[in-house]
Amino acid sequence: MAEAGAAGTAAASGQAPGRQVGRVLGTQDATPLSFWVAIQSGAYLQLDDVVVTARALPGEATVLHSGVVTDVRARHEGAQFASDVFLIEEGVLPAEIQEVAEISVTRVDPELYVPPRPGAPARRAGGDERDAALYFDTMERRLPMGLGRDGVPVYLNFDFLDGSRGAHISVSGISGVATKTSFALFLLYSIFQCGVLGGRAANTKALVFSVKGEDLLFLDRPNTRLDDVGRDSYARLGLPAGPFPSVGIYAPPLAGDLTGRPDVRERTDGVQAFWWTLAEFCEQELLPFAFADAEDDRQQYTMVVAQVASMLRRSGSPAGTDGAWRVDTATLRTFADLVDLVTDKVTAEDTRAQWAGPVTGAGTVNAFLRRLRSAARALARLVRADLPAEAGRRVSTEGQQVTVVDLHNLPERAQRFVVGLLLRAETERKEAAGPGSLLFTMIDELNKYAPREGDSPIKQTLLDIAERGRSLGIILIGAQQTASEVERRVVGMSSIKVVGRLDPAEAGRSEYGFLPVTQRQRATIAKPGTMFVSQPELPVPLAVEFPFPAWATRPAEAGPAPSVGPGAVGTAGRTTGRSAGRTVSRTGGRTGGPGRQDPFAGIPHDPPPF
Repeated sequence: MAEAGAAGTAAASGQAPGRQVGRVLGTQDATPLSFWVAIQSGAYLQLDDVVVTARALPGEATVLHSGVVTDVRARHEGAQFASDVFLIEEGVLPAEIQEVAEISVTRVDPELYVPPRPGAPARRAGGDERDAALYFDTMERRLPMGLGRDGVPVYLNFDFLDGSRGAHISVSGISGVATKTSFALFLLYSIFQCGVLGGRAANTKALVFSVKGEDLLFLDRPNTRLDDVGRDSYARLGLPAGPFPSVGIYAPPLAGDLTGRPDVRERTDGVQAFWWTLAEFCEQELLPFAFADAEDDRQQYTMVVAQVASMLRRSGSPAGTDGAWRVDTATLRTFADLVDLVTDKVTAEDTRAQWAGPVTGAGTVNAFLRRLRSAARALARLVRADLPAEAGRRVSTEGQQVTVVDLHNLPERAQRFVVGLLLRAETERKEAAGPGSLLFTMIDELNKYAPREGDSPIKQTLLDIAERGRSLGIILIGAQQTASEVERRVVGMSSIKVVGRLDPAEAGRSEYGFLPVTQRQRATIAKPGTMFVSQPELPVPLAVEFPFPAWATRPAEAGPAPSVGPGAVGTAGRTTGRSAGRTVSRTGGRTGGPGRQDPFAGIPHDPPPF
């Protein structure tokens, strides 16, 4: 890997940690918070190196100034004109090449804020000095988050992630290049595998929403592309190299299919279909989540939404055992039935005042109906009573450590509906259970659910999590291409801010003011796998490279599924032998649950001819 090569080159050239690399520059002002180092001949410093210099004070202890290289420059001393470079190289003009590095101070120990003295030796930090410079020595619970440019682990203070002193992570970067999702998953893997959770490990869960293809449906399968170099990176981080051991996977039912099969193509086993019954939709007043667009909250039709939701609950009752709902003489079994009923109620003269409100005008009612009808197709397979209402259809984080909810086959309106309802349900569950456990919630395309402008039930739920999640034990891991388009309070409440590859225009936004100028520039050319991580204890974000995923990220990478013994937690987090409702099988039919053995598992699976 690149980091291993950098470390090896440094050692071979005599640049091992602890060796002097230069002296504090005397032609630039040195301050307690920033200084420059003139690099001596035969040495070098690169961005992100950690440097230490000392100053002995009369009658006081020696002060150590530690910092990170944030800029490196080289120039000819003695050159006056641009063309002098040619004469210097030909030996006609005398000149010296001098490299200097800017050091942004991260720690002064003891805290005597005096500047380093010009001419003082500066050395590359390593071992305990490096840990002290980056505050790793004060972190009681260190979370490995990748390797530095020197090939040595870089840590995150878990106190600022689990709610003890802070919470939430914001990850920004260009789609497909910034590796936002991959880094967020690696952090989850590190949290579950490094031992930082202690006694809370058994009760800590993760809820992951998958909105881009089926790549996240193979977290429980080993990655066949992981080589020895990648395994060595995991070993250096103190982590096992393998898939997530306990994963539950949910997907919406296939549109138009009355057997309730999950709508997935690449994953042929261990996927559970989910939906809501019409009885749940009406009893829990879920109608506002069908209008989850970021609309102006001053729109009058929102009053009709609340009124209709209330009337559906008060005027109806369950019909049968499959989740149907009866209002007057009408039995609702599909979302289309509900739309037809509501249309009749809000347009009929004798029921309009009761269902839409006594002073609601025809224009407001029509605006409501237009939006309701546009939601009918998106929600038809999610809200229904034409399938047996089995317990396994409810998305639950119980029974497995990581729960993946696949949304990529749903239109955006349906995605917002699902995300909003599940976040609300988990928030209510955590409020009832108390803060003894943790729930990490990973959401991609956060700007779609919590946009800067407008309001919606989902946005309010996310704001509630951002503001109260720390006390509830709900940790938000939000990923977005543009942090400038996400609600400020959601981003601002994140203790950990992460940036991958950025668009140059986006990099200039104020939301990235925590990045030094050089890091903003680097973010526009950062390669996949390189992230800049800001955490409260450090004034300078750290550049890290995280290992290649040890879990499969696409079907072609998926190795064989881990064996499941009697009573063990299986692929979908259910105990082997228990029924988990409908799941997709290789034959396209139904199985008794994710833990049931597939009799066709040993037969090679041919992809469909299209």
